[in-house]
Amino acid sequence: MKSAVGVSARSAEIPATMLAVVFTAQNEFAVREVPTPRPRPREVLVRVRASMVCASDAKILAGRFPATRFPHVPGHEFAGEVAVSSDERFGVGARVGVEVHVGCGTCDRCREGMYTLCLNYGKRETGHAHVGFTIGGGLAEYAAVPIAALHVLPEHVTFDQGAWTDNLGVALWALERGRLAAGERVVVIGPGAIGLCAAQLARALGAARVTLVGRGNRLSRVRDMADEVIDAADVSRLQGSADLVVEFAGTAEAARDAIALARRGGRVVLGGATGTGVELSGVDLSTIVRGHLDVLGSLANPKGVSGRALALLADGKIDVTSLVTHHFPLSSFAEAWRTFTERRDGAIRVMLHPGTES
Repeated sequence: MKSAVGVSARSAEIPATMLAVVFTAQNEFAVREVPTPRPRPREVLVRVRASMVCASDAKILAGRFPATRFPHVPGHEFAGEVAVSSDERFGVGARVGVEVHVGCGTCDRCREGMYTLCLNYGKRETGHAHVGFTIGGGLAEYAAVPIAALHVLPEHVTFDQGAWTDNLGVALWALERGRLAAGERVVVIGPGAIGLCAAQLARALGAARVTLVGRGNRLSRVRDMADEVIDAADVSRLQGSADLVVEFAGTAEAARDAIALARRGGRVVLGGATGTGVELSGVDLSTIVRGHLDVLGSLANPKGVSGRALALLADGKIDVTSLVTHHFPLSSFAEAWRTFTERRDGAIRVMLHPGTES
């Protein structure tokens, strides 16, 4: 292969092409050789070591993210090492995890640190980027990543663990948004990857009791990640008991349950319904008003929260390794995709490892 990109690169040449997952059109994908991306100013080239599949990738493939244009290289949960850089903070060889939101830096929301709410979303010329959504992502051997999205991985955090940088930040932000205090009773609704991170983080931050609510066989596999697990069908017995309820199921039913489970004067954080089309009905507003409830929305991971989450991971307070139920080389993406979307063999998170094909 011919040498392509090469500013401050390792002595080993960066290949002109790389293997990548490409969403070629709505509901169509391929694994093929594509040009290795060239980092723009204020970007580095990351050699991807671990990358996960997420439900948001399925929404992108279905055409439900208007800002994403096909063909597109997806992937927004990944970690690797810097291969090309002109930045002193993130030099060649630095081990990094990636968060997906980069704001323009100048709009009112970005100036508040809320770059996840950037008013220039999708406008690359302003500096905004949404890694794996509006720009190419990490389901590839290499990814060009804005420096603002990078976090240096703590010494004992592996690449596989580092791929959770974004998820952990999303979970921790929901707890911070809900003003979690030590000694409180917390209910987490939705035992998906982020919900399971939230349950563990709540315990790590001193919650007196953490209850995980969900459905199906998955609950039996994650019992040790909370003090109590309850099937959603039996959730009424928890009514009015929680200081803080965090919802990551993304359904109207889960949102109604979350409001019902909060004690008088409690807090409810809704973080699951990030897409359109989920409408909340059947809630008596007096439950909120007379109960003096704080009902808050939570989106993604602003204000550098992913860095704080990585510190907790490095301290051994969170187990993400057991949440990765399946591993594949990048060339086996089709099988990995089916495993994840069909929840084969109890799949929770599916991880791909670029560069392990040989």
